[in-house]
Amino acid sequence: MVTYLLNKTFYALLTLFGVVTVIFLLFSVLPGDPAQMMLGQNEDSQQLAIIKKKYGFDKPVATQYLYYLNDLSIISFHSNLEEDYTYLSPNKYSANKLFTIGNTTTVLKFPYLRESFTKQGKKVSQVLSETLPNTFVLAVSAIIIAMLLGVTLGVISALKKDSFLDKTIQILSTLGMSVPSFFSAILFAWLFGFVLHKYTNLEMTGSLYELDDFGENMHIKLKNLILPAIVLGIRPLAVVIQLMRNSLLEVFNQDYIRTARAKGLSEFQIIKKHAIKNALNPVVTAISGWFASMLAGAVFVEYIFGWNGLGKEIVNALNTLDLPVIMGSVLIIALLFIIINIFVDIIYTWLDPKVKLQ
Repeated sequence: MVTYLLNKTFYALLTLFGVVTVIFLLFSVLPGDPAQMMLGQNEDSQQLAIIKKKYGFDKPVATQYLYYLNDLSIISFHSNLEEDYTYLSPNKYSANKLFTIGNTTTVLKFPYLRESFTKQGKKVSQVLSETLPNTFVLAVSAIIIAMLLGVTLGVISALKKDSFLDKTIQILSTLGMSVPSFFSAILFAWLFGFVLHKYTNLEMTGSLYELDDFGENMHIKLKNLILPAIVLGIRPLAVVIQLMRNSLLEVFNQDYIRTARAKGLSEFQIIKKHAIKNALNPVVTAISGWFASMLAGAVFVEYIFGWNGLGKEIVNALNTLDLPVIMGSVLIIALLFIIINIFVDIIYTWLDPKVKLQ
């Protein structure tokens, strides 16, 4: 297990390094001057020079790339001269000094994702910490809905194979996979948040935290979670139904299931103790991918329902060309995919003892 985790960590770091390189080069070749974006209409040559020096935009692209790697690295090197970009300013870095050689100090720190261009110097890490938990709550709720309903309906569909009920479930699941999320979001918001509002008491838009009627304190409003969670869960629900049905039908043809039936076990006992656990492998694979995608940001769903999550923040950052927020979001997305993939590999060993971590 330890060797496996060390190998995975090594390849994860290589993957993150590749992601960092790609996104930096991609946004470096975009037209426009980041310093001008930050100043907007208030720019003048003196302010422009100050901003470029402060953020290292006056340096060659290769130097800016090294600065970016240094900001992201847990162990980094910083100048003791205040006029240098890498100066160890407490406003930028949360760090513990390790040792100093000449004018360079080596520190241990949290990765620095820089500051937003459009939020008056607000750190990207703070922007992400305010939005990512909301997306996490939404994604977990959607996955729970998809798993509970998907596994149940998949089992029913497999047990009632080729019946009217099975065909109905298959048609609905196919429809769920075919309908785009943005269309489902608009339809659900209009139908349940507007047309049937007096019966459902649900709003067309709203986030997890909202101001009270006096506009003073924030409070949790769980009912705003219902519609976006259902909409976000529709497509993974459809996938889980199909995978669970097909996987369970395949398991039913295995020799150990025939042996269990020959021993006189009831169908319920066979499904509970033998079939479901072995049929869950493809479901776990699919759900892990969906969950990572949801955490990365359910862009359309969050934007349509006004849910203040990572997806909505990415859209706003793209509209305003807030490059640090976009780059920080992409890095967080990549990291989430890596962590979830490792976690899923470990789950496999519990679901199927034949699978060993190598």
